Amino acid sequence: MSAQDLTNDQIKAKQSKFNQKFKQQRLPAWQPILTADTVLPAFFLIGLLFVPLGAALLFFSRSVQEMQLDYTDCKSVSHMEAGVSVPCSEVIRRSNFTLDCTCQVNFTITEPFVKTVYLYYGLDNFYQNHRRYVKSRDDNQLLGKEITSPSNDCNPFGMNDGKIYAPCGAIANSMFNDSLTLFDAGKDEKLKLIKTGIAWPSDRKIKFNNPPGKLNDTGAFKNTIKPPYWTKSVWQLSDNPDNNGYKNEDLIVWMRSAAFPTFRKLYGKIDHSMKGFKFSFPKGRYYLEVQYRYPVDSFGGRKRMILSTTSFLGGKNNFLGIAYITVGCICLLLGIIFLIIHIKFGRRAVDQLNINQNTPYSD
Repeated sequence: MSAQDLTNDQIKAKQSKFNQKFKQQRLPAWQPILTADTVLPAFFLIGLLFVPLGAALLFFSRSVQEMQLDYTDCKSVSHMEAGVSVPCSEVIRRSNFTLDCTCQVNFTITEPFVKTVYLYYGLDNFYQNHRRYVKSRDDNQLLGKEITSPSNDCNPFGMNDGKIYAPCGAIANSMFNDSLTLFDAGKDEKLKLIKTGIAWPSDRKIKFNNPPGKLNDTGAFKNTIKPPYWTKSVWQLSDNPDNNGYKNEDLIVWMRSAAFPTFRKLYGKIDHSMKGFKFSFPKGRYYLEVQYRYPVDSFGGRKRMILSTTSFLGGKNNFLGIAYITVGCICLLLGIIFLIIHIKFGRRAVDQLNINQNTPYSD
């Protein structure tokens, strides 16, 4: 059909279809004009807001009490050579990681921790943020769904001899498995740890669930085997049936991969119902007993035990407060510099808007 064959109504309809404000770019728009009168107050406002906010964040972060104890090189209490204790890292390496090694490290708390105390383990130089490592898991398996074969992302820790690794993938296979126990050295009493409530509620309720059936190798986890580096099967991680299998909170905490190579993860909470610990973690002499299983020598890593309180912002982290103070100071400094330049060389915005072809030129 040619243009001559179109009726006037059809032509008008066609024109109206394209004659719209959006298609013809006639929508109203606002473009800010950056002048000294608008930019300088923004610099000063950001500076005056960020500096006190950063100071408050830094104050709350430094109010957190914390004690770190590196136990990477702790020595065995039972393995001796020429009358000298052998480091546990050497014991497990020589046994090809088939033996457990027990070691003890003494420490002293000089000031009581006045809030709820949390026990963390920390690792250095461990890159949980590697792209292939982060993907190496099967979320359907962790949701408790019945699968006949794991995701390809789990390879090479997906299957072996026709059986599925439970759980599969590199993240689960490298799960931290040292056992940390605290003792009061003065009384030689074991301190109680609470091992539930340490994972995110959203992870516990939504992302992790056990398959239907009894938690054993003939029920929920039939036709599965433990990951190569594990010493126990997934249904044997805890004596508490509500904290076992894929719902084990140590597993859930580990499966949330860290963003940086130096990180800490929550291991447990001090049970403050113990006598003498109701309102604080008292000062005194303590020792840490470690069932040393987790090797870090191969990647040049270190292992730490961390006792810490928290603030309403979380654990101890000075970075956010320092960042706010730094940005606020830079904005204040730039604001002062630009203000001096504007006073000495600048013109008022009204004068600039009123410039026309008859305005005389001046230096």
